[in-house]
Formats: sequence, structure tokens, C-alpha cells
Amino acid sequence: MGLQVDSVLQSILLFPIHLVVWLYSALSFLPWYYMTSAGERKALSTRVKARSTSGLAEGPYRCVDQFECLAKEDLPGKDTLDKLFDYAVERFGEADCLGTREILSEENEIQPTGKVFKKLILGGYRWLSYNEMDRVVSQFGSGLAALGQQPKSTIAIFCETRAEWMITAQACFRRNFPLVTFYATLGEEAIAFGLNETGVTHLVTSSELLETRLKNVLPLTPKLKHVIFVDQKKVSTEGYAAGISIHSMEAVLELGTLPENEGKAIVKPKPSDLAVVMYTSGSTGRPKGVMIVHRNLIAGMTGQCERIPGLGPNDTYIAYLPLAHVLEMTAEISCVTYGCRIGYSSPQTLSDQSTKIKRGSKGDSSVLRPTVMAAVPEIMDRISKNVMSKVQEMNFIQKTLFTLGYKYKLGQIKNGYDAPICNALLFRKVKKLLGGRWVRAMASLRPVEQAPSQRLRTSALVVWELLLFAARSSSGTGLKAATPAKTNPTQEGRS
Repeated sequence: MGLQVDSVLQSILLFPIHLVVWLYSALSFLPWYYMTSAGERKALSTRVKARSTSGLAEGPYRCVDQFECLAKEDLPGKDTLDKLFDYAVERFGEADCLGTREILSEENEIQPTGKVFKKLILGGYRWLSYNEMDRVVSQFGSGLAALGQQPKSTIAIFCETRAEWMITAQACFRRNFPLVTFYATLGEEAIAFGLNETGVTHLVTSSELLETRLKNVLPLTPKLKHVIFVDQKKVSTEGYAAGISIHSMEAVLELGTLPENEGKAIVKPKPSDLAVVMYTSGSTGRPKGVMIVHRNLIAGMTGQCERIPGLGPNDTYIAYLPLAHVLEMTAEISCVTYGCRIGYSSPQTLSDQSTKIKRGSKGDSSVLRPTVMAAVPEIMDRISKNVMSKVQEMNFIQKTLFTLGYKYKLGQIKNGYDAPICNALLFRKVKKLLGGRWVRAMASLRPVEQAPSQRLRTSALVVWELLLFAARSSSGTGLKAATPAKTNPTQEGRS
């Protein structure tokens, strides 16, 4: 009985708020509808996007825009990944391409629990232009060839998401070195398995992963001869397995500038040549190598770019997901192709509240102010579940305002519209948190709890706003191998 009384009382108290929202919606709908072309946007969002090719409900389904014939190339004649990069360099030249924040200092911060967290103070982004990146790619490719890397022979990369990862990839694509990718979170046994299965002789990594994860793996990989670390840190070569040479990326670049190496002929890839062997995360057992040829990736990115209209030099992409995931890798290659600059980040430095950002310092999103980012519903769903529990810590007014705003915006989005009053009053700080310019998300979707597309569009905004609410009140993976490909690489498959 008491709960019913409370519920009735709350309804009475909230009636004026509901009335104001209803009156605002009724009075502003028609002007907003015609001034913002909302009808056209709704028609575009509710149009039939795919039809079953078999006529049966179970599919398979194909995009209606390419129903008779699948799209294979976004840019005519650019049928390999190296051609896409050459096209971008020729078109965008001196424009910014890849950016990395400088680490100014590191500090240890002692938590109330006694744990010590490493905090970073970061500077601004330093940029490589397309021309500068092209020069580095050429030199690094020449250096790898001088170290004995052969066309159509696999080379591995075990590294965090960073500019050097993309430079390595472009160097390999240009010289037809199939790139074997590993998640930086893989365990020692999984790494050794993948290196031995693909028979690589060259490995690119970071100094941290080399010293902490690979030192015990190298004795288990008899075919591996050269390890290149991409940092500018000094690495001791003592204690490593005999027969393995350790090189810095800088040394390999210098090797590539020598006249006898720089002038050697380059073997270009064909569309049917192997581009990537992408190892899965191993979450269900031993990781599997997915073999992807150039035409697979070109076709996949063609569909991807058709779903991101207007991507171009005015856009900025923030890269923080693992480049060993096909969504992140193809998203970055697509951005490079269309002149969208890429600023590198990580989940630990993404926002002002991220775990490695010193309090009072700015996270990567605030500095970079991206317009495009990639996201996976699992991450948004996990954040949402963790944060929604903090709603219970809010006072009645905060909780009520949040609930009303969330439900109203979600309802508007379901109807194909937006909620400008909520954006202005409730979610204003969200835009600042993500840099203030975020307008597009590339998403890897699969069925998860609730509608992932809705959660991605609303939770990406609402959850971050909830984090701010909660802070004031309490003082405080889908598309891994979706590209058509083969699995379990063999020597015959690589040659």
C-alpha cells in the first residue's frame, strides 16, 4: 500500500514536468521538423536497406543499393591496399595524416586503498603529413627487405594501437609482405603458437611487450630471426635467445635509406594476394588465423565507406581500439584513403576521466576533438551496466531528471528524430567530454542485450553524462573476422 502511495505521489509531482515537455514538443515540432529536414532524415533511416536474396525470411540479405552485383571497389582501379595509400598521398600530400601525443611526464598516484596508479601528463598531438608518412613507409619497407624479408612471406606484428602499427602495415602492403596480426593482450602460449604456425622470420613489436611478454616466447620460435621494436627507448639485448637479432625501428629506417637498399625493385601485390593473417583473441580457446586477401579488404571497406557519407579532410578520427581487430584496421585505412586525419589514443587515456590521465589534465578526446570514432556495443553495454548502478546513489531530483531525459531522447530516436532540448540541457557536457565535435560512429554490431544500435547512439551520450552526474552526487567484439576469408594458414596458403 505504501509503495502505491509513493508511486501516485511521484506521478503527481512529476505531472508539471511531463506537461512542460509535452507542450514544448507540441509547439516546437513543426518548426523543427521543417527547418532541420527531419522528415528526409527519417525517410532515409526507415527506408528498406536490405532484402533477402533467397526470398526467405532467414536470408541471406544483401544491400538494396548493390542487390544485383556486390560492390567491389570504392575507387575504380584501386584494387589493392597499396594503391589506396598511394592515391591518398598523391591527393592529400602535406595534410596531417597520423598524430601521437607526446608524454611530458609520468607520476605515481597513491590511491586510498594503497594501490599505486601510473598517471600521465601529455602534451599536444604531433602530426606526420601524408608525404612524411609515405617517406617513412618507403624507408621502413626497404629496411625490412634489407633484413631479408621476402615478398609473399609473412611478417608478424604484436603491438599496441599506435602510429607505428599503421606505418608497418602500409610498408608491408606496399611490398607484398603478408602481415600477421596479434592482439597485444594474447598470452605467451598463444603468441608462440601463432608465430610458429605462420613461420614468420620477422616480428615488429614495442619495447614494453618485448621485455615483458616476448622474452620467454622467443626461445620457443625457432624460425624467428629478427625482432624490431618501434619505440625510441633503449633496449638491452642481453638474455634473449641465441640466433635472434634485436633492432630498433630507427635502425631499420636508417638501413632503408642506404642507396643499395632504397633503389631495389618492389614486388607489388595483386588483388588475390594474401594481405593479412589476423589472429582472433583466443577467448574460446587457441587463437585462429584468418587469412584475408587484398580484394577481401577492399570490398569490405567499400561497404564501410558507403555507410559513412561525407568522410573527408575535415574529419578527425580517434584510434583507440586494437588494430588487430578488423574493424579498427579497416576504419583507419578508410580514413587515410579519404584524408581524414587519425589521432592515436587508448582506453586508458581516451577521456579526461580515464585511468591514466592525471586529474586536472586533458584526455585525448578533449585535445583531439574527433568527429569520427569506432565503437563496439559490448564496450558501451559494459560501461552502461557499471554506471547505471550509480543512479541509485543520486538524489531524487537528479535521478528523475536523468530518467526523464534518457527516456525522452530514446523515444525520439526510436521515432527517427532527435531531442535538442535534452542535448542542450542534459547532454551538453557529453559533447565536451568527447571533444565537442563527435558526429559519426563506426560500429561492429551483433545481437546483444537490448538494441545495440540504440544503445550505441544513446548510451554513448547518456552514459558519459551519467558519469558526470554520479561524480557530482557521490564525490567521485562482433566483427572480428567478418571479411570473407580462410582460416588456419598453411605454407601452401601463403605462397
